[in-house]
Amino acid sequence: MADNLVIKVTAGTDGAERSNQGFTVAAAACAAGVQVELWLTGEAAWFALPGRAADLVLEHATPLPDLLEVVLTAGTVTVCTQCAARRGIGPDDVLPGIRIAGAASFVELVMRDDTKALVY
Repeated sequence: MADNLVIKVTAGTDGAERSNQGFTVAAAACAAGVQVELWLTGEAAWFALPGRAADLVLEHATPLPDLLEVVLTAGTVTVCTQCAARRGIGPDDVLPGIRIAGAASFVELVMRDDTKALVY
């Protein structure tokens, strides 16, 4: 079993079920003691801003702010550099504990022998 899990969420409120599934898997993995790196790309980049996770409402699903809090507490959350730039999001705009990093960092993470990667 891999010691690390990298999850990339590409959808925002435009793909609520897909987005929520990525966050749910990330939070569940954190709760199971897996080291999680959650990457927010595309429209999911908006969830890095204060209050924006609450914009995703999905019936019968754990609220996105709660899932994000779990991952921020037990894992790492990163916003794609280009995705942030296209949306005018800077390091001072994101929630505490969220970083902005580029594709090279993502590739480095997913190429480790002890890592599995999922994309939603």
